[in-house]
Amino acid sequence: MSRQLAKHWISVDEYERMGEAGIFHPDDRLELLEGEIYEMSPIGSPHAACVDLLITLLNERAQRRFIVRGQNPIRLNDFSEPQPDIALVRWRDDFYRNAHPTPDDVLLVVEVADSTVESDRSYKIPLYAQSGVAEAWLVNLPEEQIELFATPVNGVYQTNITFKRGDEAQSHTIKDLNISVSDILG
Repeated sequence: MSRQLAKHWISVDEYERMGEAGIFHPDDRLELLEGEIYEMSPIGSPHAACVDLLITLLNERAQRRFIVRGQNPIRLNDFSEPQPDIALVRWRDDFYRNAHPTPDDVLLVVEVADSTVESDRSYKIPLYAQSGVAEAWLVNLPEEQIELFATPVNGVYQTNITFKRGDEAQSHTIKDLNISVSDILG
């Protein structure tokens, strides 16, 4: 008789308690995706520079309409708490002091990718859609383009637009948010 192995899914609450208990090393770069803990890729200089530049550009446009969060968790559901490179979330005076933003709070997530383009496109972007995040941008550094995904319906983004150098990336979710792709890519 064959026995099936059962996988134990880790909940966000369990994951956070593990962190509070010191199970993870403080320098560990981890995120919880669909009940599993993943090591995040190391951040290279081009990736870090793009994230910093984009945070600066977005903060210039925020004007207390939204909060720009850099590499901080968002709680998608009971089993996923990714740390997107950038999340634009609804303005709250408490800056989400008591709980991480949820999909209803998230206006736009941005993943900057150099070595993780395919996994971000095939795994993380669909996870955001399934969770109801209104819009996601994939900054594809190797191809020098921004891939916009918006309008999730039944867990799938219905809108997919690619912006190249010389284009203006225009948010579908945040009125009047447009940024030159050339400015983002540096």
